[in-house]
Amino acid sequence: MNSPRFTRHLRPLSAFALALAAASTPTVSATASPSPPPPRSTPPASAEIPAARDARMAWWREARFGMFVHWGLYSGLAGNWDGKPHATKGGMEWLQKFVQADSATYAAAALPLFKPAPDFARAWARLAKEAGCRYLVFTTKHHEGFALHDSAASDFDAGSVLGRDLVREIVDACRVEGLRVGFYHSVIDWHHDQYDYPRAKGLPHPLGNSPELAGPRDHADYIDFLHAQVNELISRYGTVDVLWWDFSSRDFQGDTAWRATELMAKVRARQPAIIMNNRLYAASTVHSGGDEHKEFDTTRGDFSTPEQRIPQNGLPGVDWETCMTLNGTWGYSEHDHAWKSDRTLIRNLVDIASKGGNYLLNIGPKGDGSLTPETVASFRAIGAWLRVNGESIHGTTASPFTAPLRWGRATAKDRDLYLHVFDWPADGRILVPLTPDGAEATGAALLSAPGTGLVVETTPAGLVIHLPPTAPDPDVSVIRLSRPAPHPSVR
Repeated sequence: MNSPRFTRHLRPLSAFALALAAASTPTVSATASPSPPPPRSTPPASAEIPAARDARMAWWREARFGMFVHWGLYSGLAGNWDGKPHATKGGMEWLQKFVQADSATYAAAALPLFKPAPDFARAWARLAKEAGCRYLVFTTKHHEGFALHDSAASDFDAGSVLGRDLVREIVDACRVEGLRVGFYHSVIDWHHDQYDYPRAKGLPHPLGNSPELAGPRDHADYIDFLHAQVNELISRYGTVDVLWWDFSSRDFQGDTAWRATELMAKVRARQPAIIMNNRLYAASTVHSGGDEHKEFDTTRGDFSTPEQRIPQNGLPGVDWETCMTLNGTWGYSEHDHAWKSDRTLIRNLVDIASKGGNYLLNIGPKGDGSLTPETVASFRAIGAWLRVNGESIHGTTASPFTAPLRWGRATAKDRDLYLHVFDWPADGRILVPLTPDGAEATGAALLSAPGTGLVVETTPAGLVIHLPPTAPDPDVSVIRLSRPAPHPSVR
């Protein structure tokens, strides 16, 4: 694989230099693992046979639940600027954009507040494992441009500032807990002096139309830098399971913006089994809702990423993953207390799985890497529910029922249906709308009481399951319905 051309961007900015000096975290020696030889190149995605794609996607489709982590310089700012709260809600990872700060000013304010504790990554990974997550995706670099690894392509990175490779620390902690590892990487970069914002129509920049952005910029130089940092990430840390790109616009995407075809080929050459999302290209309906599955192209990415919403009918024929926050922000804010309830989070997980998607639930650690009590409590609540009901989520496929179920949701696995009851019936009965030729059942039982069978009655309308008077779980109770045939006919 040809190495990309790049320039080490050492910026002689006095404020930036002062900010570097002000970062008082104790220095720890950073040792980069030697790059393994690249594996033999795989065919481009367009040439991948369906069976090979299915094998590559299998673990991800079975996982159903992952942890997302937004963590960077913005985390130490905690939603504040110039000693005052900036806002009580909104994505605080965008704080530099909101306050319209240039890179030197932003770095001077943020770097002294970003002080990762020694064991921060271990706490994240243990919580993810306890919650029942099967993978963890974290920000290696967000739009602010600060990289969490020790990069030879920049001085605006954890290696230069802290003497630490934070990516290595997170990857190692995840592997100890048996988690798959994913890298979020922003293709936008507000710090790089050749990132051509004036060309990047529809993509944000803190300085907007400021005269400071005027003058020639060599975006090709920035693309070389982007490719260089990605090459470092895919070469130093062993197997990388997910690469989560962010993001493009209709007017600036793909090969024009990022040399996307070349970038994806380089990633696949190093990491043949990796799974990538499709945000190197624009997906106009990611935020607004709609039929993004009609535009989905597997040569542009393996899965789609609806954000902060669950598609009403899923995305038929498309691998997809809903990413959501615990409150109203991705990056940490000490002012945002709009925490979702445990019931909402658990029901979101069930709803997404019932539609064939994955749930990537975000945490926003503080500048030292610690987590709020609310974050820990929420993930532990999901984990407690999954310890009883996990077989109804992990490794399941979407509900076979096309019409909504009045009482809740359903998932499927081999011969079994899993019936997730949101609204416990006052009359003690739920109707499962299986037609007579598919209505035979070998048994039904609550997952919370596996040794106790439920009465199943066959009626012209389908199966009626008789339930105890009280729901065993106040949020979602699950019934396993076993059947002799793996694919029943449904209404």
